[in-house]
Amino acid sequence: MSRLDRWPWRRVLVRGASMVPTLRDGDVVVVRTRAPSRAGAVVLVRWASRPEQLSVKRAVRRDGAGWHVEGDNAFGSTDSRGLGPASVFGVVSWRLWPKPRRIR
Repeated sequence: MSRLDRWPWRRVLVRGASMVPTLRDGDVVVVRTRAPSRAGAVVLVRWASRPEQLSVKRAVRRDGAGWHVEGDNAFGSTDSRGLGPASVFGVVSWRLWPKPRRIR
């Protein structure tokens, strides 16, 4: 069991502008690690080519054994368009900071 699977909820700090306007640099979100992924959901992912990096992206479609994910800011996002399919570790359900709200 990996560290990411141990708890059903995790707080994650968003870094960068890849998810603008949905999320911004410095936002704190809650990730449900055992929630099923679906197209359109904001998710926490990792790529095989960058195993040390976790990223918050939007799930677009299933792609083989992983997901094709993209940032909401197409001009400021490194995502599946360049890195290929990603492994999804959880679904972002809430933004805690700075303006708490449900993420859809």
